[in-house]
Amino acid sequence: MRFVTNHTQVLLCIARTPDVRTRDLAVQVGITERAAQRIVADLSEAGFVEITRVGRRNRYAINRLKEMRHRAQVGHDVGELLDLLNLDPLSDASD
Repeated sequence: MRFVTNHTQVLLCIARTPDVRTRDLAVQVGITERAAQRIVADLSEAGFVEITRVGRRNRYAINRLKEMRHRAQVGHDVGELLDLLNLDPLSDASD
């Protein structure tokens, strides 16, 4: 049984490793590399992730203030989800 979507899994992987390769995202999430590319593009188009090219690789930054879109999470931003799961390397675990 899965508790979170592949989109959320990709977002969590990016939170852990902002310079993760698409190939590694796919392996960690258990999806194809093409599916991982599509999900990263979805997250970027929706404003959850910003992609910056660094040499031949991408570096990702999560927009922690972006509000989640599902009606059950109205008024909650993606940063809250990352804090809840304590996977954002920028959050302070002592809070």
